[in-house]
Amino acid sequence: MLALLAGCVTINVYFPAAAAEQAADRIIRDVYGVPQREEAPAQEQPAPAPDSRLESDRPLWVALLEAAVTPAAAAADINVQSPAINRLRAQMKARHQQLEPFYQQGAVGIAANGELRIRDMNAVALRDRARVQQLVAEENRDRQALYAEIARVNGHPEWQDEIRATFARRWVDNAPSGWWYQDAGGSWKQK
Repeated sequence: MLALLAGCVTINVYFPAAAAEQAADRIIRDVYGVPQREEAPAQEQPAPAPDSRLESDRPLWVALLEAAVTPAAAAADINVQSPAINRLRAQMKARHQQLEPFYQQGAVGIAANGELRIRDMNAVALRDRARVQQLVAEENRDRQALYAEIARVNGHPEWQDEIRATFARRWVDNAPSGWWYQDAGGSWKQK
């Protein structure tokens, strides 16, 4: 009977949203030059007594199934370490220093999809306009490459859209006061 049940079990690998937010925050804070927050160490739960599952009211097959599935669910994490990710982070961090004055002037803002947009070209000096357009294009290209690489490194290319959506929210949430962003309806708002 157990073999029959084990053959029918499908384990869906879900997108670990909380882990993705934490990974996005680490990358974004690094790009923005914000010191990393200290995260409280996870409280370790004491292990159950070896025979506690057998003494419960659950059938043995349920306990065995939980034991088999729990490690897969507990392993949900987002890996953001690879040479390509490190290179993209470094490029974005260096570019951020050049973009920051344009964020502060309100010339550049964060679009609803997490990309950068030129919000007000009139806030940019004529001599700097081509450079701002180039910086925004390079940043958007690197952001898309970052999301694709994170999905690839984690072995789940199907997560790319969810990674992009997570980063879109986190770029805005981590932005300093005074920066501009688009809400879901496309209206510009100042933080």
